[in-house]
Amino acid sequence: MADQVLVSADRNNIEECIDLALDFGIGIELMTFAYPDVLDGNWKQTVSTYNAILRPVRAPVTLHGPFMDLVSGSPDELINHLCAQRYQHAIYIASELGIKVVNLHANFIGSLHNSSYRRGWHERNITFWSALADLAHTNGVTIVLENMWEYEPSIIGDVLREVNHPSLKACLDVGHARVFGDKHHTIADWINHLAPWLIHTHLNNNNGVIDEHHGFDWENGVINYHEVLPLFRKLKEPPYFCLEMWDVKDMRQSLPYFELDKMPEG
Repeated sequence: MADQVLVSADRNNIEECIDLALDFGIGIELMTFAYPDVLDGNWKQTVSTYNAILRPVRAPVTLHGPFMDLVSGSPDELINHLCAQRYQHAIYIASELGIKVVNLHANFIGSLHNSSYRRGWHERNITFWSALADLAHTNGVTIVLENMWEYEPSIIGDVLREVNHPSLKACLDVGHARVFGDKHHTIADWINHLAPWLIHTHLNNNNGVIDEHHGFDWENGVINYHEVLPLFRKLKEPPYFCLEMWDVKDMRQSLPYFELDKMPEG
């Protein structure tokens, strides 16, 4: 069975990413609607434009929602309301584009390891994501919660388990887990813990210190994708593999790691 691969398209490289997707029969993840200026601007025209340019893409298309300075389940109800509005907007845009998967950040403050913060955060996020998952379900969308600063997989896993909603799943960002996760939690630990909900991934390489988005073969990279990808493929239903990289050239050069219907040359 072929891997389901997507490339992360920003607003400055969308045409190049679409060309790559069409060359190899792979999908697209849209980053454009993650930006506040897009959401606060003429976003309806942008949706119309993207509906047109994405028409030739036959593989899955997903959407990365807004994340900058957003904190789900905040104890400040004004902040909480704003965060919910941003995420609701992303769900609506996805439905307008016919997109079924929206990636959103949990944004746990990873530097806080005290039990009272985690307990309060967990309880508030049960309420927050339950309501948002209901909205997503009504719009034919599935939310995937992505790890950012979370230092262990159970932070998100515990929320997903308790919410237990068919429209709320997980996205594992391997680079984030390597940089921000506690070192005694391996990538295999993250995969195994999130496996019941894992339908999406973000893949890139970094130096283990800074959240960089390089290709798999980057000379300073600390993540061995020859070892990581088989772990995902062992799952009963392997997730989407999204190449979240800065440079389209890096995405293209990383494609030989995958089993594709249209194989890269060289």
